[in-house]
Order: sequence, then structure tokens, then C-alpha cells
Amino acid sequence: MILSGVQFHSVGICVKPDQPQVAERVAELEEWLRKRGVEVLLDPQAASWLGQPALSLDELAGRVDLLICLGGDGTLLSAARAVGERPVPLLGVNLGTLGFLAETSSDQLFDALEQAFSGRLVVALRMRLDVVVVRGGREIERCLALNDAVIGKSTLSRMIDLETRADGAFVTTYHSDGLIVATPTGSSAYSLSAGGPLLLPEGESIVLTPICPHTLTQRPLVLPDRCRIEILVLDTRGGDVHLTVDGQVGVRLEQGDRVRVARSDHPARLLVSPGRSRFAVMREKLRWGER
Repeated sequence: MILSGVQFHSVGICVKPDQPQVAERVAELEEWLRKRGVEVLLDPQAASWLGQPALSLDELAGRVDLLICLGGDGTLLSAARAVGERPVPLLGVNLGTLGFLAETSSDQLFDALEQAFSGRLVVALRMRLDVVVVRGGREIERCLALNDAVIGKSTLSRMIDLETRADGAFVTTYHSDGLIVATPTGSSAYSLSAGGPLLLPEGESIVLTPICPHTLTQRPLVLPDRCRIEILVLDTRGGDVHLTVDGQVGVRLEQGDRVRVARSDHPARLLVSPGRSRFAVMREKLRWGER
């Protein structure tokens, strides 16, 4: 999706906490935006550096046309969660080392903004998952996942048993340390570390990746995005089991709980350069070809 003709009247800035070296860049960014007649809204960290009023991340997401996230993938995931179902595009500026989601470096920030304001950046629609926890027939938690939903045990717990179905059909019961349900975007995160496949982020699939399965033939499984997945916590083996969404939202699960996962109707919108291929990103971030 091309941004031609889009006007940014209000832009929010959110930053990774405890990164004082970014304060000068935030001041430059705020000045650059105001010179172009844009209303600039700041999260508490950015506002404290500039001595200006602050808004919470949820308030920013509800009032801006564009949200700029300076940090890493975690910062952008937090912003995506705050945006929720609103069609607010996100521009991720990577201050870390990997940054699959926050592709733009701090040095490239103003070049990227010039492209965005002239309609030359592209909005990439990234599939998200609706994740629902049902206990005793009652919904107790609902959230959106851009990367993944992970059912896992605490460090000292034994294996857990997770009966998994897709569109009502029995897939298998995973006897494992847990199960990752990942989007194509999330395939480069925890799922990849657990041996899952690497998918192009614009794809339309759901990946089931068991964590340390007892049976080695229980391998990662790629399902069509239309599948509706239900995971029944059969046995916690007396340990603590949690659902974690995008590494940031956690829910303690009990035996008999059901976790339902389906493709969301509300994708995340990330600003990306049209001239940069996904393979170039993978080569750079994963250091393919290096010795």
C-alpha cells in the first residue's frame, strides 16, 4: 500500500525507556516535525527530555496519524499493542542490534521521514492474530499478537500436555515445554530460535512450533491463515503455565483452559522503504554469507 496523498497532521513519538543518548535525536526530530506544521505528541520519556507535556502510549495511539517508535522491536510491539485495531501506521527506528520490525536506523530517520511525507514510503500490512483465553466457558482475556502467542511453563515445571485442533480437526497433543503460535512476522523471533521455519513477513500463514517436544517427530507445522486454532491445556503436571503474547502480555493458565487463535481482521501497518527487499533485510539481520 503506497502512502501517496496521505497527510500527517499529528505525529507521536515514543522511545525505549532509559536510553538518554537518544534525547538529542528526539529534540531534532521534534524540531523537524514542527517546522513542517505538524503537531507533535510525546510519550512520558520523550516529554521528560524536552520539558513538554506527556501522554501515555495508549493516548498517543488514539490521537496521531503516525507513531514513530525509537528503540527496538520490543518498543514497536508495545506501540502496535497500544494502537490496537486503529489503522495508525508505525515507523520503527532501530536503536538495538537486530530489529526485524524496526528496520530504519537512527542515521536514516530523516531520510525515511522525507519519503513518508512525500508519499514514497510503503505501508506494509502485517498479519496479526486474535488470541482469546477461555476458562469454564467464559472469555477471560483477549489480545492481538503481531509476533506470537506462546504457551510455556515456568523454569522448574515439568512438561505440559497441549491438545491442539485446527478448524475443529485434531492435530496432535504436544508433550513439550510449550507451543508457539506465530505469524509470518513472528517467524523470525522465538519460533525461529525453537527451530521453526523463516517466512516472509508479508505471507499469510500461521506457524505452530513446539518447544522441546518429547517426541522429536513433532516438528513445526505451517497452516493456512484461515485456520482457527484451539489449544486445550490438558495437564500442567503441577507446574505454572503461562500464555505470553508478543513477549509482553502474560496470563497464567490453568488445566482445562482453552486458547483460541485466529487471524485478526486488523493488521498492523508498518512504514517500510519500497526499495529494500525482504531478502536484503534477512541477509543484514541474520548475517547470511558472513564467515
